[in-house]
Amino acid sequence: MSTGTGGNSAPGHLPTPQTPSGNRGPGTRSNSMFSSLKIRNYRLFAAGQVVSNTGTWMQRIAQDWLVLSLTGSASAVGVTIALQFLPMLLFGLYGGVLADRLPKRPLLIATQTAMGLTGVALAALTLAGNVQVWHVYLAAFVLGLVTVVDNPARQTFVSEMVGPAQVANAVSLNSANFQSARLVGPAIAGVLITAVGSGWAFLLNGLSFAAPIAALLMMRTRELYRVEPQPRAKGQLREGLRYVAGRPELVWPIVLVGFIGTFGFNFPIWLSAFVDDVFHGDAGTYGLFNTLIAAGSLAGALLAARRGNTRLRLLVTAAVLFSVLLLVTAFAPGFWLFAALLVPVGMFGLTVNVVANSSVQMATDPEMRGRVMALYMMVFTGGTPVGAPLVGWITDTYGARLGMAAGGLVSLAAAVAVGLILRRVGNLRLRVGRHGLTFVPATPQRELAPAA
Repeated sequence: MSTGTGGNSAPGHLPTPQTPSGNRGPGTRSNSMFSSLKIRNYRLFAAGQVVSNTGTWMQRIAQDWLVLSLTGSASAVGVTIALQFLPMLLFGLYGGVLADRLPKRPLLIATQTAMGLTGVALAALTLAGNVQVWHVYLAAFVLGLVTVVDNPARQTFVSEMVGPAQVANAVSLNSANFQSARLVGPAIAGVLITAVGSGWAFLLNGLSFAAPIAALLMMRTRELYRVEPQPRAKGQLREGLRYVAGRPELVWPIVLVGFIGTFGFNFPIWLSAFVDDVFHGDAGTYGLFNTLIAAGSLAGALLAARRGNTRLRLLVTAAVLFSVLLLVTAFAPGFWLFAALLVPVGMFGLTVNVVANSSVQMATDPEMRGRVMALYMMVFTGGTPVGAPLVGWITDTYGARLGMAAGGLVSLAAAVAVGLILRRVGNLRLRVGRHGLTFVPATPQRELAPAA
């Protein structure tokens, strides 16, 4: 199978697809923060995701609380989380192959339906009083299996809805959507669990998937930027890996996100340790810290949407600032300074994720995008079962401050190393200015395209 005409083109740019009939708007670049929402198909998609993401956050809280109430063990909660992420680590690349082979819209209708049925089944068991912890484990694992296919299909379907010029903006708005739900969903779940029990939170999550399914069914297919599904063939998984390996503009953002996702995004471990051991707070304090992280993440997503910038210089700079902020926050002497620093930590952490995601999508040929994004998500989320226990052990053994500092140091080392590698590949030099660290061309003619 050929990698398409974009294989020899300048890295970092999508081939321009044929403009959908009767719709010239999606391909027009705009600096508006919400420019992607001018596109009807994406507007439907975003509306459905608002409802579904809120339900997902409700189920996350209810699921952890149910396991804790059934077992009295925090380790059991960790097992549940690991089972949900394990399929991505084991089978993530195969999900990308399926996403490239199958039409995205029907595939997403199937995966969203399966996720909804999982929530409804868990609700039925819980409301009937028959739920056992192995039921929750099984539901988490099944949800993880469906996510293996849903994640790359949903990530790559964004470009089919909005066109190449709006990919960065749409990815940023997706993140803003998710972070907005993160602010609302846990609060609703807390009220439901206290008032009527976890089962109703599961039921509402299951029903919430009706919104994205309806949105997908209502889309105008003639306005999509279609990518032809790839025929079944041997070696497609290896081809995807070779494709990434031969492109530094794909390899190094994925490597950087892998390190930061594995060692830098362990906030549940660190924040709970700070609440218990450093500030001697309660559940309200833990909720406040998570809200501040979410607020910073939402701000980062909206700023990224307005910027529309996917340069690798921005990715490296954001990664360095995120890592330094982790180190500074780890040794913040007072409660309110620590709390205030969580906002920029969330903002720059989300900026790393958004810029890496959009730059990888824009540097990938459409027929390879499912496999590439599956590798991206596998590296980003699949490291959690590996990094979380190690970071947790450091935090338990040496304290919350050194635990967070260790995550910051590893993330900083990775950011600096990737920045220096990109400097060598793209012939860039480091400049220190009033806006922070940036990489600028040493010789513009030889500069790596995504870093331009």
